Amino acid sequence: MKNRKQTTSKILMIRPASFGANPETAINNTFQAKSADAHVQSIRQKAREEFDQMVIQLQETGVDVNVVEDSQIPEKPDAVFPNNWITTHADGSVITYPMFSELRRLERREDVVSMLEEKYRVEKRYSFEQYEEEGKFLEGTGSLVLDRVHRIAYACLSPRTDIGLLDKFGVLKGYRIVHFTARANGTDIYHTNVLMAMGHDFVIICREAIPEETDWVKLHDMFAKTAKEVIEISADQMHAFAGNMIELRSSKGEPLIVMSEQALQALSKNQKDKISKHGRIVAVGIPTIEKYGGGSARCMIAEIFLPPRN
Repeated sequence: MKNRKQTTSKILMIRPASFGANPETAINNTFQAKSADAHVQSIRQKAREEFDQMVIQLQETGVDVNVVEDSQIPEKPDAVFPNNWITTHADGSVITYPMFSELRRLERREDVVSMLEEKYRVEKRYSFEQYEEEGKFLEGTGSLVLDRVHRIAYACLSPRTDIGLLDKFGVLKGYRIVHFTARANGTDIYHTNVLMAMGHDFVIICREAIPEETDWVKLHDMFAKTAKEVIEISADQMHAFAGNMIELRSSKGEPLIVMSEQALQALSKNQKDKISKHGRIVAVGIPTIEKYGGGSARCMIAEIFLPPRN
């Protein structure tokens, strides 16, 4: 079996209590509906139903899903996207991150970190949130698309991804930083993980969203050096969240490519065939979460790479 340092079978997901459209994130998230066209309680209930069905699907494929209930107070409309505030690493480290939206800063929960410490071996804890006071942000694996095998962090610069904090992350974790510019409709794309997904031996990327040829050459050269099959998606497919997928693995080691049903429907047969060579596609139905949250399957998953306690 291939070395699968890039992927894990253990994940953290937060079951939403107060899901809805966040006006603070809508400022620079063009993938998000600006206002709700249905009753707020109906949207929240649909989001919980979509979340629960996604958990069942992942568990049935052999993924170990650690589900934590979102706390009712204070209300946190984006709590279903924990990957933006926490990452875990195979050396036993946990990092928490500074968030652009003041509402989203409430998502950082010490009880969640404590839960991880009880179940896994946490050797080091790093906090970046103090940079919020300086107006500098780095939103976890929304900002950072990590090649964990080759220790490369890819990132498109935006109001939510500060170049200085990228460098600090690189020094802290021993990662090479590869940053670039990405735009959609003339606006900087808010998170790297909507246009790019990193698998063990492939990468999904929207070439159309990268306007600078020098950036594309730099990225393509790095993909070649790290033996990644490049699977390009269009801007329309990116807006259907086809770039927001994640490779996991089952408890038996089977590679799984998790994406939304909308993303799957947007892909061509040729693209699906290419992706399927790298793992079994698992498509989850999360239209409400995608529409009002402006994020998709990858955003809902915080990977757990921590070593076991025993």
